[in-house]
Amino acid sequence: MNRILLTLALAAACAPAIAQESKPMPTAPEDPYLWLEDVGGDRALDWVRERNAVSKAELAASDDFKALESRIRGILDSDARIPFVGKIGEHYYNFWRDAKNPRGLWRRTSLAEYRKDEPQWDVVLDLDALGKAENENWVWRGADCLEPEYRRCLVSLSRGGADATVTREFDLVERAFVKDGFFLPEAKGGSSWRDIDTLYVGTDFGPGSMTASGYPRIAKLWRRGTPLSEATVVYEGKPEDIWISAFRDHTDGFERDIIYRGVTFFTNELYLLRDGKPVKVDKPDSANASMHREWLLLELRQDWTVGGKTHPAGALLATLLDDFLDGKREFDVLFAPTARKSLAGFSPTRNHILLNELDNVRNRVSVLTHGKDGWQREPLPGMPEFGTVGASAVDAEDSDAYFMTVTDYLTPTSLYVGEIGKGAPEKLKSLPAFFDKSGLEVAQREATSDDGTKVPYFIVSRKDLALDGDNPTLLYGYGGFEVPMVPGYSAGVGAAWLEKGGVYVVANIRGGGEFGPKWHQAALKANRNKAFEDFAAVAKDLIARKVTKPARLGTQGGSNGGLLMGNMLTTYPELFGAIVIQVPLLDMLRYHKLLAGASWVGEYGNPDDPEEAKFLRRYSAYHNLSKDKDYPPVLFTTSTRDDRVHPGHARKMMALMMEQGHDALYYENIEGGHGGAANNEQAAFMTALAYTFLWEKIGK
Repeated sequence: MNRILLTLALAAACAPAIAQESKPMPTAPEDPYLWLEDVGGDRALDWVRERNAVSKAELAASDDFKALESRIRGILDSDARIPFVGKIGEHYYNFWRDAKNPRGLWRRTSLAEYRKDEPQWDVVLDLDALGKAENENWVWRGADCLEPEYRRCLVSLSRGGADATVTREFDLVERAFVKDGFFLPEAKGGSSWRDIDTLYVGTDFGPGSMTASGYPRIAKLWRRGTPLSEATVVYEGKPEDIWISAFRDHTDGFERDIIYRGVTFFTNELYLLRDGKPVKVDKPDSANASMHREWLLLELRQDWTVGGKTHPAGALLATLLDDFLDGKREFDVLFAPTARKSLAGFSPTRNHILLNELDNVRNRVSVLTHGKDGWQREPLPGMPEFGTVGASAVDAEDSDAYFMTVTDYLTPTSLYVGEIGKGAPEKLKSLPAFFDKSGLEVAQREATSDDGTKVPYFIVSRKDLALDGDNPTLLYGYGGFEVPMVPGYSAGVGAAWLEKGGVYVVANIRGGGEFGPKWHQAALKANRNKAFEDFAAVAKDLIARKVTKPARLGTQGGSNGGLLMGNMLTTYPELFGAIVIQVPLLDMLRYHKLLAGASWVGEYGNPDDPEEAKFLRRYSAYHNLSKDKDYPPVLFTTSTRDDRVHPGHARKMMALMMEQGHDALYYENIEGGHGGAANNEQAAFMTALAYTFLWEKIGK
C-alpha cells in the first residue's frame, strides 16, 4: 500500500495480539464471582447457559420477537445492501454475507461491472465451504495482498469472531491456499509483506514475547522456507508497551521499512529501518504520523511548540519527510481546530489530500493541492448540505480517484465515485429505504452539563411529537477513545424503534472525538465523571423538554459505552426506565488484568496505582452496586469469544445483581467476538433481543 497511516486503529489491524488463556487472576478474596472469569470453564459456561435460557424464555418466545428478528435478518441478508469494495490490482474486491452464505464470500469484479445494478461477481474464496471442509467456524478478518503483482495474499481468519486470527498464504490466480506457504497459528498477531519471500511478523514467539496487554512485543523478519523460530528480530519493545509492529511501504520510488511502537494507547514512536537499524523519527510521541510519498503528515494530540511556533492539539501539519529527517522543522498547517471544529480524517490520493473536518458534528470535505504557492484548498464538489460524509482514495498510488459515502439518520447510505478535478462524483450505489421515515425529522440540540459545558445531541423523532413527557425514548452514547458519534443510517434502529413511534437520541459527550483531542482528554482518567455527567445532562434535558420521562427513557451502549451504561445504572438510576449494557467494562479494579485491558490504562487509569485506584473505584460499576438501591431493569449482552473486553465483566455484574435481587437479564453469545455476533443470524437475534427488552420495558 502506498499510504502508511500510523494510527492506533491501523496498528491494531496490522498487529493484533496472541490469544490469551483467560484464566482467573489473583485478586482480593472479597470477590465471590472470580470463577466467572474462567471463560471456557464448565462451571462458568453452565451458568451462562442457564442465564441464556431464562432470557430467551422471557424475550425471544413471542411472535413479536420472531417477527422483529426475521425482519432484521432480512435487512442484514438483503441483496439490496451496498457491496462496498476495495481496489486490489485491477479488480474491486468485496466480502459478502447473506442467507445462502452466512460465513461469507470473498469475491471480485471490475469497475465497469460494479457500476451495474446487478454486477457479476467472481468468487475467490467461499468461507462456508472452507469452514465445512475444515470443520472450523471461520470468520473473515481480511487480506493483505503483495503489490504490484497482487497475486499472493495473507488471509486472516478468526475462529468464532475473536480478535485472534490464523494467517495463511493465498494465491489469487490458483484461488487456493499455498501448499507449504506462510502460515501463522492462531494469535492476536499480525504479518505484512516485505517481499515475495519475506514477511514482517509480530506474534507469540513464546514466553516473554507478548506485552502485558497481550499484544506482540517483538517484530521479526521471517524468510520463506525457514521455521518461524528462526525469524530474525528487527525490533524489541518493552513488556509495558501496548504493541510493536513492522511493515513496508511499497510505494514505487518511496519504498521504506517502518517500525511502529505503541508505548501507550495514545502515545507512539516511529522508526525507519536504515541498513537494518531503526532510526527514530523525532516527532512528538503523542502525535500520529502518516507518510505519503515525499510527505510526512503529523496529527497532533497535544500542543506542540516547534520552529518558534505553537501548533494546537488537533492540528494537521505537513512537511517534506527528507527535510524533517535532516533536522528542518518547517510545517504547513493543513488544518487548525476551533472550539467547535475538529479533524474527522484525511486521505491522500496520488496528487492531493482529501481533508474531512467536523463542524459542530457535521462533515465538510476539502481538496488540498500542493503547488508552487504552497497548499491550496477548495471544496470537494457534490457535497450535501447536511449529512455524514466519508471520502477516501480508491488507489492513492496510481490515481486521484476517490469513493465518497453520504448518509444521515433518515437518509439511506449512498456510495459515489469521483476523480479530483473532473467535476462532481457519480452515484454508484444506494441503500433502499429499509424503514418508513415519513413524518420523521432530525434535530440537533444542546444540554448543559454540571460544569456548564454545552453538550450537543441529535434527536430523531416525529415532526408532530407531543411534548407531553410520554414518548418512549432511546438514548445512545459512547464517550471514549476520541471516537465521534456522527449521524448514520441504521435500518435496525428504524425498523425496531422509530417505526413504532419511539424517539432516538445520540449524545456527543466528552471522551469522544466530536471536537478533537481536547474534547476527548477532558474525560480521561480522574475526569471520567465528565462523560457520565454529560450523558446524564442529555437525559435530564430530554425530560425537562418533556420529550420523555424516566419511566419512558431507555439507554444503550457497548464496550466503553458499556462502562457508560454501568455508571448510568449505579449513579443515575432515577433517570432511566431500562438499560441495555453490551460487551461492557464494569470491574474497573481488574480490567487491566483481563485480555487487552492493560492497553487502556492511558484512557482509564492504572488500578495498581493507589491514587488512581481511588477514582477508578468511583466509576467501577461492579463495586458500586447496592442491594439497598432501586435500579431500572437491565439487559446484559456479551460474547464468549470476545477476546478484547473480557465477558467476566458482564458475568460478574449479572451475578451480583441476582444476589442482590435486582431486575436483570443476561445473554451471552457463544461466538461473536467483540462485535457480539459472528454472522447475520446471530446479529439479528442479538439486535432483536435488545430492542424487544427495551420496548417491553419502556415502549408499551
